[in-house]
Amino acid sequence: MENQLFQKLIQIRQDLHQHPELGFKEFRTSSLVQRHLEGLHIPFEMVAETGVLATLSKGTGPIVVLRADMDALPIKEDTGLSFSSVYENKMHACGHDLHTTMLLGAAYLLQQRDFNGTVKFLFQPSEEGNLRSPESGKSGGQIIAESGKLKNAKAVIGLHVNPLMRLGTLGFTHGEALSNVCNFIITVKGVSGHAGALEHVIDPVLISSQLIVSAQSIISHTAPTQPAVLAFTTTEIVGEPAYNIIPETVILKGSLRVLNLETYNTIVERLKALLTGMEISYACKIDLEFTAYYPSLLNDSKIDAELGTVKEEIFGANIIQQGGQLIAEDFAFYSRQVSSVFYFLGAAVEEQETYFLHHPKVMFNENCIPKGSTFLSESAVRLMS
Repeated sequence: MENQLFQKLIQIRQDLHQHPELGFKEFRTSSLVQRHLEGLHIPFEMVAETGVLATLSKGTGPIVVLRADMDALPIKEDTGLSFSSVYENKMHACGHDLHTTMLLGAAYLLQQRDFNGTVKFLFQPSEEGNLRSPESGKSGGQIIAESGKLKNAKAVIGLHVNPLMRLGTLGFTHGEALSNVCNFIITVKGVSGHAGALEHVIDPVLISSQLIVSAQSIISHTAPTQPAVLAFTTTEIVGEPAYNIIPETVILKGSLRVLNLETYNTIVERLKALLTGMEISYACKIDLEFTAYYPSLLNDSKIDAELGTVKEEIFGANIIQQGGQLIAEDFAFYSRQVSSVFYFLGAAVEEQETYFLHHPKVMFNENCIPKGSTFLSESAVRLMS
């Protein structure tokens, strides 16, 4: 990558980092992307409210989709960077500013390349969740996947920066790479009454305690050798608490994360069965609601094999075979429709204390941009050839 383009991309990245926007509110980010695409004379259309899907065709050949996410997180930045977020509680703590920048860099590179086929540049909104969604309960990736706009593609390629991986490295996992994840709400409703007259009440606090312990046993008996986590993260007693009153309702919230899709479905069914049994045993009412779901991300080994020489040319021996991780990505929705590959790009800052994604102090090495943009562009060319 020429230094002039690299410096342009640095400016883009720092601008985006200073002006982070939450999911489905990426209006300024989307406008910036559109301006650069117009300057490159690459036509585009709007998708999923603020998303941009651009198309660059040269001759006849396969369609390859390159994807970047654009949204930030509701986090107060604490990095001390000269280009820190100008907004109080918004931060690009997951590196999406870098993803957007690298995809624009790939567009600049591919505009100058000869190839036979079509590259679609997907600048996706709201990877981080479905809040503010125009389609209730759906993230940006799910909406776009279900729109059918990518169904004729040969492959979709995604790239995610990792602040714990050394600069110049590329990580990949074959098969199920990132986990099935859902958020859940369990509402336990009993009968309120005096704490000294337990024969007249049904205690939802006691039932909730038993529920939490019993639910954990589902993991140990269903997935003892597989990555799986059932985490209860919030407990709420409905109403004004008092020492001498048994409440009527307790609400439990949490997250279920399971790498394997079949195992995930089994755990969900056993959780439902557990709650039904507890309703009968305790004569209470228990409701289970799922508020979000991302399937496991499925990497296509054949597509990865086609990119073998590209990876070697750009990263040499610095290619890391990784295992499945209990984090979620709505790139998974594409991977369940089209052959897809999702890579992690090393972006560690040397001589700095390292923090992982979603931390207010997390920082990324901007020198990963040239390799990221080059890898995306060269991968598209290889898959079209």
